[in-house]
Amino acid sequence: MVVAVIVFVVVTALVVGVYVAATRLPGMRAGRHMERRLREVSHRDDEEETQSYVREQTGGPLPALDRLFGGTGSLAKLIEQSGVRTTPSALALGSVASAVLVGAVTAFFIRQPYFWGIAALAGAFLPVGWLSRRRTVRLRRFEEQFPEALDLLSRAIRAGHAFQTAMGMVADELPQPVGVEFKKSFDQQNFGLPLKDTLNDLAHRVPLLDVKFFVTAVSIQRETGGNLAEILDNLAHVVRERFKILRQVRVHTAHGRFTGYVLLALPATLAVVLAYMNPDHMDLLFKERMGQMMIMGAIVMQTIGYIWIRQVIKIEV
Repeated sequence: MVVAVIVFVVVTALVVGVYVAATRLPGMRAGRHMERRLREVSHRDDEEETQSYVREQTGGPLPALDRLFGGTGSLAKLIEQSGVRTTPSALALGSVASAVLVGAVTAFFIRQPYFWGIAALAGAFLPVGWLSRRRTVRLRRFEEQFPEALDLLSRAIRAGHAFQTAMGMVADELPQPVGVEFKKSFDQQNFGLPLKDTLNDLAHRVPLLDVKFFVTAVSIQRETGGNLAEILDNLAHVVRERFKILRQVRVHTAHGRFTGYVLLALPATLAVVLAYMNPDHMDLLFKERMGQMMIMGAIVMQTIGYIWIRQVIKIEV
């Protein structure tokens, strides 16, 4: 029965994929042809590529799902902060495909049907977990590059440039993700958005404490006055010192973090190996009432223990 359900899901996904490709490809080809023609018409004499200031909206395979989860939703916010060019509908289709693939691979190696459902459920969350990981890495990279951006802003202001011009220099000189985010703010300034709203939008796109400090400091300086270059220098110094302390804390808590990972992965890995080596020995654990209760208790206690270890080694800097 489970194999029949997996085959049905796979065939349905293939049919939907063929239908989406047949209905979307002609429109995509027409759009690319139109963009190519527009570039040819508006091409400059010096052969520099023109830049579009229109905010791009990537169309997904299921527009209704994009309208449901798009906009200012948490899923759309996760996609924007991760820096991945995708849509909620594409993410949903990826989750379905990942669940089917992981479940099929698990069914090929393990004979226990319980593992198939658990593996399929875990596979469904793989795309979202990957996006969350990309978001964490991107924000961490932004946080490491942010002091350099503050120094560049300070030097530009000392050289006599306006704050808006200094933001454009940061957007041109620094790599992503700092350059990309400051480029968005610089473009918003060019289109007439007030500076306060531009900075608030930056703090919304990059939910870091350092960015909030930066936005607050600039907003207060714009209202009350003061030496903005000195304020930015002090803020850059504070961020760098905080990073030094944070790295020291990560070194001291490395043993605890590694212990949590090992304790979480060891029972699941051992169960998979035993189910593959001796399926009859593991049948009692899944078929008997007491074995099922032991599995549920182990999962709950493993989760509580992992969260407990994470809270113990979590130190705010």
